[in-house]
Amino acid sequence: SPPLPSSVHLIQVDSVQRWMEDLKLMTDCECMCILQSKPISIEKDEQNELILSSQYSTCDNLQLLLKRAWIVSTELTRIAQKLEKNRWQRVHSMTVRVNCHVRSMIHEYSTFTRSSSEEMHQLEKLLVDKCSEFTAFTERCLQTEDEEILRSMKSCVNETLVTVAQYFGQLIELVLTQEAQNLLRQIEFSGSLYVTESAISSLFSLAQEGAHLCRIIAKEGGVIALFKICRQDCFRCLYPQTLRTLASICCVEEGMHQLEKVDGILCLTDILTDTSHSEATHAEAAAVIAQITSPHLTFTQHLTSFLENMEEIVTALVKLCQEASSGEVFLLASAALANITFFDTMACEIVLQLNAVKILLAACSDKRIVDTPYSRDQVVTILANMSVLDQCASEFIQGNGVQLLMEMLFEKSSSGNPAEAAACERVQQKSAVTLARLSRDPGVADAAIKLRCIPRLIKLCRSPTERNNSDSVLVACLAALRSLAVLSPDGLEDSDFQQLVKPRLVDSFLLCTNMEESFV
Repeated sequence: SPPLPSSVHLIQVDSVQRWMEDLKLMTDCECMCILQSKPISIEKDEQNELILSSQYSTCDNLQLLLKRAWIVSTELTRIAQKLEKNRWQRVHSMTVRVNCHVRSMIHEYSTFTRSSSEEMHQLEKLLVDKCSEFTAFTERCLQTEDEEILRSMKSCVNETLVTVAQYFGQLIELVLTQEAQNLLRQIEFSGSLYVTESAISSLFSLAQEGAHLCRIIAKEGGVIALFKICRQDCFRCLYPQTLRTLASICCVEEGMHQLEKVDGILCLTDILTDTSHSEATHAEAAAVIAQITSPHLTFTQHLTSFLENMEEIVTALVKLCQEASSGEVFLLASAALANITFFDTMACEIVLQLNAVKILLAACSDKRIVDTPYSRDQVVTILANMSVLDQCASEFIQGNGVQLLMEMLFEKSSSGNPAEAAACERVQQKSAVTLARLSRDPGVADAAIKLRCIPRLIKLCRSPTERNNSDSVLVACLAALRSLAVLSPDGLEDSDFQQLVKPRLVDSFLLCTNMEESFV
């Protein structure tokens, strides 16, 4: 997801819902502005503090803290924008508001944290003092209209703004690091099933806040602590939850380094191949494999140990696809397999030897198991990667695979959801790629021609809405059409041949992208 300060992850929600949630924080802030951030009573109201701190769990408190942090970071960005335009009145009122939010955030955190370090107290004091200085500066700017004085003060205000943002970022980083440390201590030393489960759950919620949080958890030893749980039989019932948290943390390089350090791939292999584990445990282990083998990752040091265990892992994943009791389990197992087939032809050969083509084609006919475009995307990715092998064609014909590819060329989003529409495009593109590659086999080409794949490919080339205006689908369809046209030139109208087959592919592509759709 798209940059806020690195320590804050923007929670993607409906804007009205966001406003409703933030309203309380905003009104608190306005009240604080009136009170000039002073407490109503000078006596410590311990009973009220107790109610506030016991009202929420650690997870809720962290969510509240992150929301408050998001508001502060947004306000600081807006102050910089107003400062640029010399809107001094707005700059001052927003500075007062930031001052109040920062004080509220520090107060809220102190009500639920068990212990604060000396470093934390020092940073809090630095930040509060700098915020007060910031407010005083902007107030002084309101009291003068001298352009020269304002110009010289503007650079001081800018410097103070940068310092406030810097202290604020450091404080948030320290708070989150401290919370991660607390949770990891509970996981490592509690020995209680309930406490460990609760800590893992909170750690998972923390990891959902984005890559920066995952880096903090990884640096504090999160991956090591979680794999330690996965190696203890007494915590078997926590394996699914622990593995799900691992999958989240291993999206960052620091998580990957730790996985390598503790021989995590061997542990995952043991879990996947141990038939005494539940399907949920196997599915979550497959999710970790899918995460660490993602083609989008730029760091691949861990793959050496992966290759050593690949055959066992692939065997277990194919079995999981075959025995999956739900669409979710199949999706996780097939996603891991799809990523593995990107490695090299050796991975594809192992998958082929395990009768995976037949298993995957059979699963696609079960709408209870392959129930979304996302699952079909994983299946067709595996098939496209395997189609480079010559022996794949006969398996395809036996399993009625050409019929499936033809169906996939009609993939369309029913919800209009952008993520689902993108998955449908990938299904169309990869099914055309698979068809183009396998059409070198006369048997596959013959089956495709009989199933009237050529008219469908022409339609996808000529009608932008059929392919959701996707250029990648267009290129794949042109390639598939040219492969089939070699064997069946009579299956095309002369205009289709002249425009879509005869020219260079790039010329046909440009022709189709500039084509006005005909509604006649």
